[in-house]
Amino acid sequence: MIKNSGITCFAITTTLLLTGALSCGGLIAAENMTFSGTLVEPPPCTINNGERIDIDFGERVGVSKVDGVNYLQPVNYRITCSPGTGNWGMTLTLIGTKTGYDNAAVATNVEALGIQLRQAGKPFELNKPLTINLNNPPVLEAVPVKQPGVTLKEGAFEATATLQAVYQ
Repeated sequence: MIKNSGITCFAITTTLLLTGALSCGGLIAAENMTFSGTLVEPPPCTINNGERIDIDFGERVGVSKVDGVNYLQPVNYRITCSPGTGNWGMTLTLIGTKTGYDNAAVATNVEALGIQLRQAGKPFELNKPLTINLNNPPVLEAVPVKQPGVTLKEGAFEATATLQAVYQ
């Protein structure tokens, strides 16, 4: 009997503690909160005034000279926004089909040939947003690359991707 009454007493005490019945005059304070703000539309921007960005590697790209260094070309682009951009954050994304061997290379119509984009001299991975400073956009470059161990065949090539600027 003594053991049972101890268990019963423990159970009652625990229940009272959990329900707060044994609290020592604790005060509860509460206050309502108000949330407010203003929704605004960011100012419109364009890249190259909506015109296509062309990078021409020329008519004499040597199949044995494609190495990710030769034929490096600047990507001349300009982001123009209406006044009022203020402190809006922005990302830049190159949207396109990746090659199977380089996440920063756009697939071309020629098997095993891609066009790698670089920002600040480093590979600019496709389909991955890059946070940029609108007042100082990154320098972009493009260079032909090939799949390691493959010999390219002669012929014209082209690749297409979309450069997208998005407000954060």
